[in-house]
Amino acid sequence: MTVRPLIGVSTYLETGARWGVWELAAALLPAAYPGMVQRAGGLAAMLPPDAAEHAPAAVARLDGLVIAGGPDVDPARYGAERSPRCGPPAPERDAWELALIDAALAAGVPLLGVCRGMQMLNVAFGGSLVQHLDGHAEAVGVFGGHPVKPVPGTLYAGIVPEELTVPTYHHQAVERLGEGLLPSAYAADGTVEAVELPPDRGWVLGVQWHPEMGEDLRVMRALVTAAT
Repeated sequence: MTVRPLIGVSTYLETGARWGVWELAAALLPAAYPGMVQRAGGLAAMLPPDAAEHAPAAVARLDGLVIAGGPDVDPARYGAERSPRCGPPAPERDAWELALIDAALAAGVPLLGVCRGMQMLNVAFGGSLVQHLDGHAEAVGVFGGHPVKPVPGTLYAGIVPEELTVPTYHHQAVERLGEGLLPSAYAADGTVEAVELPPDRGWVLGVQWHPEMGEDLRVMRALVTAAT
């Protein structure tokens, strides 16, 4: 029997969610995330926010890690004042995901950041973010799309060598690139759409778009392959 790699996915922590007759605090994740992991050949495990000191133990049980999309990163994490157009902070999630990233890097566990996850990866390496960016979301609650062009010779270009129209929904982006990170894809307006580490530092990739909302599984299959 083929053993499917276990891929952990970070989750939201919401004060109230409704299902059936219940409305309660919930750790949740859009089903497209575990669905993408499963379709790419992995087993999905949800990682709700926990105390940062537990991140190494959690990562030790995983073969791969996805930092999922979600709320804006607290600007205090990259030494900036909050813009009026920046969303409310999620301190528990920020602390947990930074700890997960640190643990994955230390353990050599393959890591994929999606949207907020890419932004969090940039912050983890000392980078900063544009707190509001126009033109990368269709409308509130509606995914748009735009072309992304890979940088030749990068990990991402090896996975997706052609320009590709990707599902997008974000209003923040890389401002100052984190130390050691390489840009590996751009939008037509020059926005950094993917970042990665050099190959000798492990399999680490962040994408600004939402692959879970499309049909192209190449990025997730590459993570699952690296985690196998």
